[in-house]
Amino acid sequence: MTERLETGTAAPDFSLLDQDGRAVRLADLRGQKTVLYFYPAAMTPGCTTQACDFRDSISSLQGAGYRVVGISRDTPEKLAEFRARDGLTFTLLSDPDHAVHAAYGAWGEKMNYGKVIEGVIRSTFVLDEDGVITLALYNVKATGHVARLRRLLGIDA
Repeated sequence: MTERLETGTAAPDFSLLDQDGRAVRLADLRGQKTVLYFYPAAMTPGCTTQACDFRDSISSLQGAGYRVVGISRDTPEKLAEFRARDGLTFTLLSDPDHAVHAAYGAWGEKMNYGKVIEGVIRSTFVLDEDGVITLALYNVKATGHVARLRRLLGIDA
């Protein structure tokens, strides 16, 4: 089982390619509060629902000073297609070997249709301007998660 991160700990460093093939490092995100969310696969029903919920809430999140960044195992090319297809206006990062997923505790054993499998644990982390975790949510649901996150952050729709 991968170790879970807790509030108050420094977010694990990373450097990943975005949907345009540009490297994005955790250090690049410093200076602004960030919602970093891990999802299983672009263009699947649940992940599309979650991404579109973030898209539809982006104004309220940005208004409260948050940027949104999604991370999956998809290639940059697939992320670009996902972003264009669904009009996503936030950065998507590619973690094909799931090393960053594992560092954040978003990779490991989970139940899937009654069977234990190893895979992506849908998770969301809120980072402060210095890259410290202020909220760590594991095993989140695709539907309704963004509304719950906004409530936890005290952000109105």
